[in-house]
Amino acid sequence: MKTEQYPLQIEHLVKSFPAGGEQVSVLRDISLTARKGDFIAIMGPSGSGKSTLLHCIAGLTPCDAGRILIDGEEISHCNDLRMTALRCRKIGFIFQAFNLLPNLPVLDNICLPLFADGQKPDPKLLHELAERLGIADKLRRRPGSLSGGEQQRVAIARALLTSPSVILADEPTGSLDSVAGQELCQQLRQFCDQDGKTILMVTHEPAVALWAKKVIVLLDGKITGEIAVHPELKALELAAEYCRLVCK
Repeated sequence: MKTEQYPLQIEHLVKSFPAGGEQVSVLRDISLTARKGDFIAIMGPSGSGKSTLLHCIAGLTPCDAGRILIDGEEISHCNDLRMTALRCRKIGFIFQAFNLLPNLPVLDNICLPLFADGQKPDPKLLHELAERLGIADKLRRRPGSLSGGEQQRVAIARALLTSPSVILADEPTGSLDSVAGQELCQQLRQFCDQDGKTILMVTHEPAVALWAKKVIVLLDGKITGEIAVHPELKALELAAEYCRLVCK
């Protein structure tokens, strides 16, 4: 019987950092599985390990122990060359600060992961992404001439152009106003529902987490609980359940 292959599996992940002559545990035995089409929000107080978890998955920060598998391939201990290739092909990353190169036009910013991998973009996919994200008329402009919401849509296009197995979003609405933030979340949810994309999103905002299909709550580097998100759930109700999980 063939074992089901998941876009992302994390098994007993551990990470610590040196501080004041001691090792401070940031991630403590984290395990989770993300299926195709999952949209998972990760919430937790400052210092709970949210961003560190995303950085370990992306290979930006090495883990101390445990396993991370993308499409069944273990990436936890890849060398730098292999990890760079995997990031280009299988992992899309959306940053809070957009991380666009100001001197390059939008088109080149979107294509950067492909260029880094020695590949050329698929013109049809590039056009479809730009149209869906409302930036097709902005491909020749510089990022500095765009609004924050438009810049973040460029970052989404960059993350999606390689058709990655997993998309990681670290506080993607943190630099946006509430209206632009909700529009961004709606677009991410559409890519999950319509295209089967798998997304892990770090956020501290209940109104943003509502767009996910479930919320995982971290506390002191451990998963302290999950919140199932359904259409009737309100932001205040999610916030109350989150508080219960971090205060129990």
